[in-house]
Amino acid sequence: MPELDIKNASGKKVGTMVLPDNVFAVSVKRHLMHDAVRNYMAGWRRGTHDTKNRVEVSGGGKKPWKQKHTGRARAGDNRSPLWRSGGTVHGPTPRDYSYDLPKEIRRGALRSALSQKVKDERLLLVEGWKLPTPKTKELQSVLMEKFGIDSRVLIVHDGEDGNLDLAARNHPNIKAVRAMAINVYDILNHEYLVLSKGAAEKVGEVLAR
Repeated sequence: MPELDIKNASGKKVGTMVLPDNVFAVSVKRHLMHDAVRNYMAGWRRGTHDTKNRVEVSGGGKKPWKQKHTGRARAGDNRSPLWRSGGTVHGPTPRDYSYDLPKEIRRGALRSALSQKVKDERLLLVEGWKLPTPKTKELQSVLMEKFGIDSRVLIVHDGEDGNLDLAARNHPNIKAVRAMAINVYDILNHEYLVLSKGAAEKVGEVLAR
């Protein structure tokens, strides 16, 4: 079972925590993480693309010329896809790209992503967050000076500090989410994963089911 040090906001070790094997030490299944990332990104697609078919374009009405004896091809109206400014055939229309992913795949992908961070030694545990002010510069200073993190970092907390969300939202390389909002895309998209003690317990409890 992986045993990680717990540090306080000053970067000092205040204890250790044993993480459950069935969540933080499983065999990494990349195909599950791939499925989860594709599902997450599909849900972000706006799907507002649209083209006009022959019913929607302007024109139509009178038949351009009579059916026979003109030497030209038959034509019913000027909205045909064969004509200039005519309608589009089988063009894209607004649609919802999101789809449901089975619960076991979602949880299996999360377990794999968390286990990969532990294996790469990119998962840190903190006792809790107590930022005196919601300043981005202050949060960045804590991460760099106390934890030695100077790259993309995902902070998962249990809602113990409201200033944390406010301080993280204005920095392009720092993202803070609640424990129940953690997802595979964010874990893989950030080099470091920082879990508060309460968040680690909650994530471990839910994914161990």
